[in-house]
Amino acid sequence: MDILQRLGRFLDRPSFPWKRLIVGFSLGQYLFESFLSLRQYKVLQQKKPPKALKGEVSQEVFDKSQAYGRAKAKFGFVSSLYDQVQNYGIIYYDLLPQLWVLTGVWLVRYVPEKYAGEIVHTLIFFFTYNIITTILNLPTAYYGTFVLEEKYGFNKSTVKLWLMDMIKGQALMVVFGAPLLSGFLAIVQKTGNQFFYYLWLFSIVVQMFAITIYPIFILPLFNKLSPLDDGKLKTGVEALAKKLKFPLSELYVIDGSKRSAHSNAYFYGLPWKKHIVIYDTLIEKSETEEVVAVLAHELGHWSLGHTTKLLVIAQFHMFYIFALFSVFINNRSLYQSFGFHKEFPIIIGFILFSDALSPMDTVVKLLMNILSRTFEFQADEFAVKLGYSTDLAKSLIKLQIQNLSTMDADWMYSSYHFSHPILPERLGALGWYGSEEKADGKEMDSEKPIKASDREL
Repeated sequence: MDILQRLGRFLDRPSFPWKRLIVGFSLGQYLFESFLSLRQYKVLQQKKPPKALKGEVSQEVFDKSQAYGRAKAKFGFVSSLYDQVQNYGIIYYDLLPQLWVLTGVWLVRYVPEKYAGEIVHTLIFFFTYNIITTILNLPTAYYGTFVLEEKYGFNKSTVKLWLMDMIKGQALMVVFGAPLLSGFLAIVQKTGNQFFYYLWLFSIVVQMFAITIYPIFILPLFNKLSPLDDGKLKTGVEALAKKLKFPLSELYVIDGSKRSAHSNAYFYGLPWKKHIVIYDTLIEKSETEEVVAVLAHELGHWSLGHTTKLLVIAQFHMFYIFALFSVFINNRSLYQSFGFHKEFPIIIGFILFSDALSPMDTVVKLLMNILSRTFEFQADEFAVKLGYSTDLAKSLIKLQIQNLSTMDADWMYSSYHFSHPILPERLGALGWYGSEEKADGKEMDSEKPIKASDREL
């Protein structure tokens, strides 16, 4: 498009302070998110549970939940500062151009000349950079799993299993990342100024491929999926799927307890062939009807078209990212600001473009969380109409207690960070007030708590 090319020429100015601008974006986002975390930390210092939970959560559980929340918040302060220092160090010391030159030396020394092009050079650079960042992040990753989660009884992993997961992750990065990155670069190289159309189509194909192979090849590397045993739960889930005309193919139990005590349930698959996965921890700690109620909520997302809508939105978002990338890909002033004066690698352009796009991504994140919370309320309402109001409320309370999830939240913090409403909001919308449920389940607006999304508008 001519407008994109004109915008690209306008932004390519030798004196434009790209480095200061991007560092400023990064610092601004860090300060803003730290401000929100401080607001949330004050909420985590409260001594009594919200009114909606006083009859449902004991003081002991609430105190433990608050302590867990504060521990995660403190860890978040440290880890985000560590990430910020890393990012600033990479930029300030021009480590990206230095690493590009170093991997170029390796390319010349160890790779046959007929393969020595930008694509192979980029692969060496990318995997080297990934290994370096993985090593740098080992301390925080280890602490989060074996100190923080261990202290509150959630970690079930071992150091051996943790390391094996990391090695498997790196191996998958090579096996799948190499052809995908090569395809990305080849499309940009061969399709000219309109490359973003072809990248977008390529990304759609990749997503469909990932949906197909994930449960077959990737998930079994980390977890064991077993068919759900015959019984009341299987009968209830299959009856629910049949009632909703949900294309259920398989019903699995996943050994989530292998790594964590947290609980969950989800579905995946192609439009005509879906699979439901239930964590063993959810089955172990919930009544049968409560598990079915959770799945009624999840299938509500499918029945109401939420998954399709989010997928469509994701495609538009991807297209806009690739289209904007075409504005920056030939921006010499951007490359030169970060130490690339002779070579202008595509991968570096995409990394720098992503950093420049961070303020817009912050806005997109906020809007998507607003939409996601709206969808969650709608899925809850869907489950209520199926007759699962009481069981869903009980299940949500149990999950909240078992996971020591946040009982309350600062409205600014939750608006920005949370994709789900907090529990008091959901219970109010379900018409649940302790041991009594509102008789008329369809009209509860006058008494339900103010939603975070209401406060935002």
